[in-house]
Amino acid sequence: MTQPYMTTKFIVFVLAFCAAPVAGAADLLETYHAAQTQDAVFASARAAQRAGLEKLPQGRSLLLPSVNLSANTTYNDNWSQYRGALALPGGATLALPSGSTQFNSNGYGVSLVQPLFRRLNWVAYTEAELQLTQTEAQFKAAEQNLIIRVAQAYFDVLIAQDSVKLAEAQKVAITEQLEQAKRNFEVGTSTITDTYEAQARFDLTHSQEIAALSNLEIKKRTLQQIINANPAELHPLGKEPKLEPPQPADADKWVEQAQLSSLQVIVAQAGAELAAKEVSRNRGGHYPTVDLVANYAENSTGGGAFGFGSDGHSKVIGVQLNLPLYQGGAIQSKLREAEANHDRSKEDLENTRRTVALQTRQAYLGVVDGIEQVKALQQALKSSESLLEASKLGQEVGVRTNLDVLNAQQQLYSTRRDLYQAEYNYLISQLQLKAAAGTLVEEDIARINQALY
Repeated sequence: MTQPYMTTKFIVFVLAFCAAPVAGAADLLETYHAAQTQDAVFASARAAQRAGLEKLPQGRSLLLPSVNLSANTTYNDNWSQYRGALALPGGATLALPSGSTQFNSNGYGVSLVQPLFRRLNWVAYTEAELQLTQTEAQFKAAEQNLIIRVAQAYFDVLIAQDSVKLAEAQKVAITEQLEQAKRNFEVGTSTITDTYEAQARFDLTHSQEIAALSNLEIKKRTLQQIINANPAELHPLGKEPKLEPPQPADADKWVEQAQLSSLQVIVAQAGAELAAKEVSRNRGGHYPTVDLVANYAENSTGGGAFGFGSDGHSKVIGVQLNLPLYQGGAIQSKLREAEANHDRSKEDLENTRRTVALQTRQAYLGVVDGIEQVKALQQALKSSESLLEASKLGQEVGVRTNLDVLNAQQQLYSTRRDLYQAEYNYLISQLQLKAAAGTLVEEDIARINQALY
């Protein structure tokens, strides 16, 4: 087997698996749709959203009337002994009957309370509106987080597969080099050192192949955790994906956008406003409350102390005022607590804004630098392929050693793997930039899905 043939076979082996389409494979968008219904983290966020939506009707209920119905029935067994007699007009007297009486009493009533002035209830209602804002922002953040997690897990599987295939390709090439070294040693054209070098590199590559297979299994299980199914074959990334710089191509503009629409900022902003509402609510702890109160009741008794029953009903309507005077210092203490929590929430908001600005710049640089890194590695790959060709030809004419060829093969393997990783990192950075700015949607993952085949 000639050296040029070995080189060609190695390069063809490396490139072939990158160009072969995978029939019946799942793409990134299909994987994301599966995760939407199967991911436990996202399902928990969806349940939290449903729970959060109930805050608004609960707050509204504090402003609406409350109506209660009560009813009772009782059995009475009374015994009485009267002393003296009842004086009647004209000087006559009437002895009151003594003994026991048994009878039933029945009644029901309806009461209505309509708040007219309750400052605490009104503030609680406005707090519920802010809680709803937080709930919606947190759920949207969970949607964006799912996109990132699915894409990261998907590309982690792809790079793990690439690593396995590249290790196999490297192993094939080193095997050929090892066989040649043995043949050359047998005919006396090389030393045993060449054989040892090739054997050592073969053993190292075999170890790397085992590690790559183990890593692939772990990455598949990570994706399985998200989609709740064994991952099918995945569509790989196409050759030389289109490299698009961020638009606008200005990190400051992305940071400005993030400060306005980042979901982290929206949640923190709502939290700060909630804390301010809590201060207002606790400051109103000494305020009076005014309610419209109405009652209607009917009662019926089957007997009484004098042996006869009665029926009756009552209707009451009015305005009730309550003014708290002293609560043991609890109101003042709660006010101080609310003010401290408000200060904390303002600092949390500021920290969130700074963190989002940093994350946005990092993601922006991840896209910009990722483009340059991919381009550099594409050129490095071409150089590594040329180096391998030249090293093999040099070995034939005696100006390069077996170790030079092995090193060139290793460099080609490492460069191709670094190129794959850079391409995947570039795509993830695109999604992370959109998420940092609060604009990441399903259409973004669909656009990246077009880079697969």
